[in-house]
Amino acid sequence: MASGGQIPALSYPVDSGVFDEAFEADGSPRPLYAELIGRLDLEHLAGLQGQVQVALAERNVEFGPPHSRAPFGIDAIPRLIAADEWNELERGLRQRVRALNLFLADAYGERRVVQAGIIRPELIDEAMHFEPLLAEAGIPVQAEIAGPDLVRGSDGTFSVIEDNLRTPSGLAYAAVGRPVIEAGFGSELLKPVSPEPAFDLLARALRSKDPTGTGDPQIAVLTDGPISSAWYEHQELARRVGIPLVSPGDLHTNGKHLEARSDEGNFRIDVLYNRSSTERLTLPDDRFTPLGEVLIEAMRAGNLACLNSFGTGIADDKALHCYVDHLIRFYLDEEPILQNTTSYDLGDPEQRAQVMDRLDEVVIKPRWTFGGQDIVIGPRTPLEKIQQLATSIRKSPERFIAQEMIMLSQHPTVVDAELSPRHVDLRPYVFTIGDEIEVAPVALTRYARNKGELIVSSTRGGGAKDTWILQS
Repeated sequence: MASGGQIPALSYPVDSGVFDEAFEADGSPRPLYAELIGRLDLEHLAGLQGQVQVALAERNVEFGPPHSRAPFGIDAIPRLIAADEWNELERGLRQRVRALNLFLADAYGERRVVQAGIIRPELIDEAMHFEPLLAEAGIPVQAEIAGPDLVRGSDGTFSVIEDNLRTPSGLAYAAVGRPVIEAGFGSELLKPVSPEPAFDLLARALRSKDPTGTGDPQIAVLTDGPISSAWYEHQELARRVGIPLVSPGDLHTNGKHLEARSDEGNFRIDVLYNRSSTERLTLPDDRFTPLGEVLIEAMRAGNLACLNSFGTGIADDKALHCYVDHLIRFYLDEEPILQNTTSYDLGDPEQRAQVMDRLDEVVIKPRWTFGGQDIVIGPRTPLEKIQQLATSIRKSPERFIAQEMIMLSQHPTVVDAELSPRHVDLRPYVFTIGDEIEVAPVALTRYARNKGELIVSSTRGGGAKDTWILQS
């Protein structure tokens, strides 16, 4: 992969209106990337990328539903993050997750944040993932794993665009490319931090939920199985942590405990890592979901804990996201270290008034969709559709939020044997383990499939980059 050659100045287009992670505006490599860029050989980029994909295919690293499942795409050019920048991100992430978990405890408890006038009560009561049953039963609600999505704007500053507190995915994909990428470039000079401690943090977070008090709970990963788009990840995480995989059909209750069937017989489950598509215990009409019917008895008895807790989705609600900076100030009496992308809760008349006359300038998101679904990027949308959107917002403003348009940073990516810029985001992983909050030394960089595209979700065909957090 490495040859020591330099990239010709005109071989990679740098957009002056976008922050490029690897290149300065004049086309010269940023100091952080100088060593890596100097090792690239443009004549062998296709072979470079091919080596990566062959290595991943040999390990059956795949993503997508069964009818269209394909090898997971990891680009051959890693993303680099300097140690001092990562340390500052860690500070902001710890602060943010601490405040969000305090909000969850409050939302299912006294609701001081509502009494103080920080948020409207309906932001809790009308949230898609609100589980009033948990408040009634006194079952704690906490997000042990958070995977916030960060974007870097044209000024080079990171902000948080979403928080992902229900079932943040991608941890296995964030680490799987390291052996082949590292071997290809050589790591003796760049010295990236190993991603392996992330899996120990996951194991510790699972054990910290122990309802038995023994320190040795029986843990399992709940998956929908091969029909899941992230089936590879579910298998890999279970393997890494050394715990069994179970499906909803395997589960049943025995008195006040949860059990699962296996070829060797039934076994008890004390902690369930829920990676299934069922994210609710109850439906809006207070009926239980099929999974909720199986779990609730053991949960009420205090014999079963779930990670992440059901009900954490109220802090994942896009409308609530608009207030996270305020939550940090309210619960921690601190200024946000890592700020929100400027966002507007359109259910609030004052905030709605700030954007209704400029929908063609902002990004509109439905409040309860995920994975980039139904996002409207105002500057790239025909006027007729903007007018239709305005009508929908006026009819049901509480269903939408708006965010200021950010031109996501771009990163050189191998496309057709050449380097081409692709917009990227960054998903770190934050673990709450008892009173400790730890940021794993790993992050998933996602890039958009097409040049200029701003939606980077894997479900929309985007790929990933191995993210090298460099040692100090």
